[in-house]
Amino acid sequence: MNNCRKKCYSGIGGQAVIEGIMMKNKDEYAVAVRKPDGEIVVKKDKYIMLSQKFKILGLPFIRGIFSMIDSLILGSKTLEYSASFFDDETSDEAESKLDKWLNEHVNEKTMGIIMGIITAISVIFALLVFSVLPAAIGSLFKAITKTESHFLTAFVEGIIRIVIFVLYIKLISKVEEIKRTFEYHGSEHKCINCIENGWDLNVENVLKASKEHKRCGTSFLVYVMVISIFLFMFINPPTLLLKFVSRIILIPVVAGVSYEVLRLAGKFDNKFVDLVSRPGMWMQGLTTLEPDAKEVEVAIKAVEEVFDWRKFKEENFS
Repeated sequence: MNNCRKKCYSGIGGQAVIEGIMMKNKDEYAVAVRKPDGEIVVKKDKYIMLSQKFKILGLPFIRGIFSMIDSLILGSKTLEYSASFFDDETSDEAESKLDKWLNEHVNEKTMGIIMGIITAISVIFALLVFSVLPAAIGSLFKAITKTESHFLTAFVEGIIRIVIFVLYIKLISKVEEIKRTFEYHGSEHKCINCIENGWDLNVENVLKASKEHKRCGTSFLVYVMVISIFLFMFINPPTLLLKFVSRIILIPVVAGVSYEVLRLAGKFDNKFVDLVSRPGMWMQGLTTLEPDAKEVEVAIKAVEEVFDWRKFKEENFS
């Protein structure tokens, strides 16, 4: 194992899917899934980000919101692919009438539109739960306590938002399938940390690597929640409706700033960055679990399909 203390930025990232991992490097991505029979299948494809198609969308503080949209689109696509290997476990007799009708009458393009609508509904629900609901509770707190301090109300609203998020993660982590996904999430981070530490990418080294990483989407969400606390302290709409609207309208602003913080945290390694990254790393304790060797094998397959770690090691750690 290389004892080099230097940690280099690889630029790769990914996400956990059902019994597998998606890893992305530039405009290429690979999905590795362990099928019910134990075989690992790997699919490689390309995804051109919106910021690559339209250069203006790649500008600082703008790229964050469109990167989030790209993540939702690609994430939904890869999750659907991984799920396809487990849909077949049910027999044709058990297939619902709705499934049969969809298979017979809905083409791939229409199904893509349906998936887009489902994603949009999910986003709206998330906005209501993590944005509108905390604002409503914050206003209720202000009315009950009769406090005149908008700063205190905004702070309470932010804390409520964090509490809702933590409780949500705690709740879904009780589901066995989600627990497995969190283990694959850990294997994704471990692979990236292994590479960026200059170690050979093998099961033994990956298992020794940290399951937390500064460029994680969980850290991004923590930045969003923390930055929104400070931003909303200086925005005090006169009515509850305008308060709800302002929380939703300013999401792109908060996401844009949070994304830039995440990029800086991922590229630099110093005491200040470590301090800024610490809350996100703590939260990753909820969304990542230690994987086993078989889960790491799947993650390594996905990485090697889109990233030449040997060349990276030679260029940065020799």
